[in-house]
Amino acid sequence: MKLAYYPGCVAQESGRELDMATRWVAGKLGIELVEFPNFSCCGSGFIDEANPILNLALNARNLAIAERAGLGVLTICSTCQGMLALANNRLGDAVVKAKVDAALAQIGVSYGGTTRVTHLLDVIVSQIGLDELRRRVVRPLTGLKVGAFYGCHLLRPADRLGTDSAEEPHTFEDLLGALGATPVMYRGRVMCCGFPILFVKEPTANRIAGNQIDDARAHGAEAMATPCPLCHISLDAYQNKAEAAVGHPLDMPVFHLPQLVGLALGATPEQMGLPRHLVSTKGALARIPGVALSA
Repeated sequence: MKLAYYPGCVAQESGRELDMATRWVAGKLGIELVEFPNFSCCGSGFIDEANPILNLALNARNLAIAERAGLGVLTICSTCQGMLALANNRLGDAVVKAKVDAALAQIGVSYGGTTRVTHLLDVIVSQIGLDELRRRVVRPLTGLKVGAFYGCHLLRPADRLGTDSAEEPHTFEDLLGALGATPVMYRGRVMCCGFPILFVKEPTANRIAGNQIDDARAHGAEAMATPCPLCHISLDAYQNKAEAAVGHPLDMPVFHLPQLVGLALGATPEQMGLPRHLVSTKGALARIPGVALSA
């Protein structure tokens, strides 16, 4: 399986552990990642609010790069997946497409609309398959109760993305079960992490993140996992501020999706970049048989 690798901005800088884990897992699962250094940012939803056509043109340009190479796009960020997939959908409107085509023509780019965009979660669940994944597990995550945290853009708008249910999704939980972990169901798993609000009302954003972590713990989660690096920032990097916002300690380890896959396939915590997390993962790792606790 060969796919155009769209890591997004965070995985190339502050969240490099996500890129590390993705590359390791891709190698194990036979996914060839084709890199395009000229990919640009997806706009993260912010440009879309100020200039929708510009945002669509940015994403159409990225999709055109993959289209010229005859490849589908693999994303590892819910927000990137949402922006790229939404661009594909909106370009079905002839009026919108004409405006985007005019913008792209200024830089000599055209996009025919054929590029498929898929998040790593869906690639593993739908294309590789959970039965195959189970066969490859060498270190089941037995004993670890994990609360999945989907992120907004992986699920919404459901009528345009056509992926999992926005209210009652199950693909992430299905994946966790295939790895041997115990999925934890809680309402907050489909809610916002608060990240977009960090730029305008940080206390509110931190309170939102703290409430989601509290919800996961109240339902039995010993760790959380997310397919979105922006959610990871809110839940892990800002967890100390979330603690202050809710008024009590949280101490919730938060994994990137491919890190748990990698651990189950035999990777070390170091190979998954776990020492880079701000909230220690040692407590969660101690629950997994056969994992060294040096991270």
